[in-house]
Amino acid sequence: MLHFIHSLPKIELHLHIEGALEPEMMLKLSHANGIPIPYQNLQEIRRAYQFGDLQSFLDLYYAGASVLCKQEDFFELTWAYMLRCHQERVVHTEIFFDPQTHTMRGIPLETVVRGITQALKKAKEELGISSYLIACILRHLSEEEGMRTLEDLLDFRHEVIGIGLDSSEVGNPPSKFKNLFKRAKEEGFLLVAHAGEEGDSSYIQEALELGVCRIDHGVRCEESLELLEVLRSRRIPLTMCPLSNYALKVTPNLKNHNLLRLLRYGLCVTINSDDPAYFGGYMNANFEAIAQALHPAQDELRQLSLNALEASFLPLDQKKEIKALILEYS
Repeated sequence: MLHFIHSLPKIELHLHIEGALEPEMMLKLSHANGIPIPYQNLQEIRRAYQFGDLQSFLDLYYAGASVLCKQEDFFELTWAYMLRCHQERVVHTEIFFDPQTHTMRGIPLETVVRGITQALKKAKEELGISSYLIACILRHLSEEEGMRTLEDLLDFRHEVIGIGLDSSEVGNPPSKFKNLFKRAKEEGFLLVAHAGEEGDSSYIQEALELGVCRIDHGVRCEESLELLEVLRSRRIPLTMCPLSNYALKVTPNLKNHNLLRLLRYGLCVTINSDDPAYFGGYMNANFEAIAQALHPAQDELRQLSLNALEASFLPLDQKKEIKALILEYS
């Protein structure tokens, strides 16, 4: 099973590039850029990786992101992730980044986008890995602040394919950003949103009403049978993140995770790593964790990869090529 997982062609649709900041790089950039962080060494950073909930993780996540200052920092971070994709046979990835996390610190948006896209281009040319970039709006901030960020992103429409929604979920429902998502859709951006991670199933319903193509997480969809049928009949993808859900206490243990149950019910469920540096694993580790806890058949693991391909924003011709790769693998 491990050999099957490691060699299976995979597609990742839920990865926050700031969440791929490994402790070693965090410490190195902290020293190089003169940005203090509340940790003196790797051991202190790793001890902080014990989270009680989403907010406790976000506190460390934003502290870590503060060390990213220069274009080469964003390049180095992204290139390290793309090398990991190559090692784990991720053939396509659609990456989130948080513009406001950086612009509110005075880092120009161009610095962030250019650094990330430089690495993505290098990965396409040298590793054969395709990718898209999605900008996530921070939901704990106001819609007005998000709208200003959207305006700034209009200058990068060739680099940024979609708009997402992340950060503290409870108390910040998707409907808070109704006007922003309407404008983003009018400007031609594809839409996704985090929903149903800590927020209840109504957050998922609200996200669908905004016109999103995918639901990021969506673990609480079973609270509404009507919603469940909508997700199944419309093949709305759920980009689930098992190790993240366990680390943030969304599920008490992976044996209780509903990923496989939803897959067998006919939903377009996918596996992703979310913030792998913080949650203990990249794509292979997430597949392995599900395999160990839920004992899926190999065909079910293959279907998870096929679902991710279906849910991706790739054009049909590229989907056909990758589908052939997945289907011929055994």
